[in-house]
This record gives sequence, C-alpha cells and structure tokens, in this order.
Amino acid sequence: MASALSPPRVPKPKGALPSHYYENFLEKKGPCDRDYKKFWAGLKGCTLYFYNSNRDSQHVEKLDLTALVKLTDDPPWGSSRDPGIHFSLVLRNQEIKFKVESLESREMWKGFILTVVELRIPSNLTLLPGHLYMMAEALAKEEARRALEVPSCFLKVSRLEAQLLLERYPECGNLLLRPSGDGTGGVSVTTRQTLNGSSVVRHYKVKHEGPKYVIDVEEPFSCDSLDAVVNYFVTRTKKSLVPFLPDEDYEKVLGYVEADNENGESVWLAREAPAPRGPGPAPPSGGPRQLPPVPVTPVSSPNKLTPLPNEDENYVIPIAHTPAATYVNGDVPSSSRPVIRKLKKVAKVQAKPPKLPKPPIAPKPEPQGLNGGLAKKLAGNSAQAFFPTTGLADLTAELEEKLRRRRALEHSAGHAGDV
Repeated sequence: MASALSPPRVPKPKGALPSHYYENFLEKKGPCDRDYKKFWAGLKGCTLYFYNSNRDSQHVEKLDLTALVKLTDDPPWGSSRDPGIHFSLVLRNQEIKFKVESLESREMWKGFILTVVELRIPSNLTLLPGHLYMMAEALAKEEARRALEVPSCFLKVSRLEAQLLLERYPECGNLLLRPSGDGTGGVSVTTRQTLNGSSVVRHYKVKHEGPKYVIDVEEPFSCDSLDAVVNYFVTRTKKSLVPFLPDEDYEKVLGYVEADNENGESVWLAREAPAPRGPGPAPPSGGPRQLPPVPVTPVSSPNKLTPLPNEDENYVIPIAHTPAATYVNGDVPSSSRPVIRKLKKVAKVQAKPPKLPKPPIAPKPEPQGLNGGLAKKLAGNSAQAFFPTTGLADLTAELEEKLRRRRALEHSAGHAGDV
C-alpha cells in the first residue's frame, strides 16, 4: 500500500551571527546568583552581550558598560586557587564577577573593555603586539560608531528641565547634554555636584563648527563627536562627573529561546512589536474593551453655582464677606410679643399720601357765651385735627396767629356795636 507523500521539510531560517569586537567564553556571577554561569559573550560598542552558545544569534542577557566605575582583577574572598582567572566590573549600582579560562583570556577581556569605555588602549596589561593591534582596530570602529551616534546622556530638554532632572535623580548621573538655547545648533552641558551639603550647578557651551565640536572653556578644546565631549568632561574631572543615564534597561518585546531538535541549536523567538496606533482609539482584539470617555454637558439652571477650582492649581480662595441682610424693620421685637414674619420684598413704589384738606378761610363765628380761653382751646384742637402729625409745625403756627388776630378784631367790633 502506497504511503502518502509528505511535504519536504523546510529548514528554519537561521539568523546571521552578530559581529563583535571580541568574543569568547565567559562565566558570570551577578549579585543575586549563587554560582557562576557559563555564557558565550561578545563585546560590541559599550555593551556586553551573553548567549547560550556560540551558534546563537540572539542574546539572552546584556550588560551596559557606560555605567562602569572601575575594573578589578582581585580574586574572590577565600579563592586561593587560580587567582589569575577572575576579574570584576564595578558598575554604578552593582558589581558583576567574572571567571575565564586563562590569564591571557582575562587580559584580553580587560583590554577590550577598557578600550571601548575609555576610548584608549590600556598600557598596563600583559598583551602581545597582535592583541594590541586588535584593540586598535576596535578603538577605530568604536570612535566611528560614536561619531554617528548620539550619547545616551543627550536629552532634548530645556535648561531648567535639565537642572530638575539632575536634582531629582542623582543616582542616574550628574552630567547631561542638551540642545543649546541660542538656536545656533550647538549643545550645552549641564552638571550638578554637591559641595559641603549645597548643590553646585554649572552650564557649559559647546559650539558646533563644521564637523567639530568646540568646548567653550578657558582653553577651547575640539572634539570629533558628542561622545568625545562627554569623555572630555569625565576624564578631566577624574570621573567625578558621571553621564546621566535614565534607568530604562527593560525590554519592550516578549521573547523566549526555543531549541531546534534537528540540529541542536537554540533560536530566539520574539513577537513583533505592535504597530503604532493612529489618532483614533482602536480597541484591542482580546480582553476587556475600554469605554470611551463620556462628555459631560453642564445643565443650565437659573441659579448657577460657582465652579469648583482645579485641584492641580494650588490657589488660595479668599473668604468673601457675607453681605449685610436688608431688614424692613430695624426694631428688635420684644420677647413678650409674638414675632410677626414680614415679607422679604418691599413694594417698589408706595401709594402717594392723600392730600390734606385746605384750612378754612373764614371760620364760623363762635357763640357769644364762649370765652376766649375755650375758643383758643377749640382752635388748638381744630388745628391738631386738621394737621395730625404731618410735620407742618410752621404752617400751623402761622394759621393760628392769623386766626387769633381776626377773632380779636371781630370781638372788638362787636363791643363797639353794643355801645
């Protein structure tokens, strides 16, 4: 019985092996490791990459050497056996111990690491002329790479933002490059150091003249790249100035190592980075969907309330004086009498007061039997009846005076007629 034909196996694509300045086996022990772990290591730029084998194209770990403080070759405590195969890298925030196969391998690792970090070939190592030639080639490649690369401590921030970054994150470094504020295309260097408990901030100008960068100090110094500018400040201050490196040593893409059963090699598999989203919100295919923000429309009302202040703005709202209440009657009611609530609103225009009656021009003659005192009393009472609390005191007195004189004349005329 004929068997079904199986499709031919297509070999998995193999990634090109990366090129390094120097590569060899290296045993590494970090601060959290109990023992040394063997890797195939390669040095490229200022980064040390670690692989599971020399046939892998994707690294499993990496170590940034820009934060290197010093390199020591002292053997670990209690290790008197083979003291010449150990060396340590003291970084800014940790110390990594290494172990190699021979003394020659240790000197090679030390020479290449110091060459790419300090941009010079060390002269205090036991090396052969061929080794020195290899390091000179690595130095030329590293200088060419740095001439085209912007240093990690170059940030597009303003003068004030640079000072705040160095103040808030002193553990990340104290030297920062930023664009110059004069618009000439140059750069500026901002440094921050501590002197007797107080911070000292300095700004230095670097002019861009053609392919060169000229540091504007008392004796101007010319550099071929921005990285050379950083190296100038670090070496001239005996490494008291450290380039500012934000703590962002985290991967953004998830990856893992898969072993190939056919040839025994390991392959690094990583998901492709998601494409940047457009301006519109695109909900993810899986997982909970995020609801779009609901716009809040203010409801119009006749009595609008005062809007609340923004919480982000630290303003102090002054306390306003309460307006004095308008009272219709200012008298305080007695506790014995019941309190009568009055309306708050007062009539806009009160009715005009009624016109007072005109005083009589000629009053009726009083009877003969009345004496003058009673007539005066009646006259006074009649005047009070005509003008009750009108406030016209002057007019009342004048009328009373005229009435009294008229009655006196009539009285005298009556006596004359009797005679």
